[in-house]
Amino acid sequence: VQLQASGGGLVQAGGSLRLSCSTSGSIFSINVMGWYRQSPGQQRELVASITSSGNTNYADSVKGRFTISRDNAKNTVYLQMNSLKPEDTAVYYCNAYGIVRGNYWGKGTLVTVSS
Repeated sequence: VQLQASGGGLVQAGGSLRLSCSTSGSIFSINVMGWYRQSPGQQRELVASITSSGNTNYADSVKGRFTISRDNAKNTVYLQMNSLKPEDTAVYYCNAYGIVRGNYWGKGTLVTVSS
């Protein structure tokens, strides 16, 4: 599985961005797609995830502001980010996880939120 994240950029606090993660290769037995983020000096943390059946999970810090979705026809996962805060500034990574296949990571996309 190859993952390509896009959509990062610079935005003012209160603004919105939509990240996209396109997948290629075999996604057979990929159970969960997710977005993680990592700020300088911080550990990578889960932002949101979505299972193959559509169940979603969010970090408390983004609940009510971020929405993860997937378009199975396009093999793409999205992260809609609204009401962005400076503390959302990070490199965002797309992740694909299969119980049997393990973890796959894409290159990150930088999101910078200015105050």
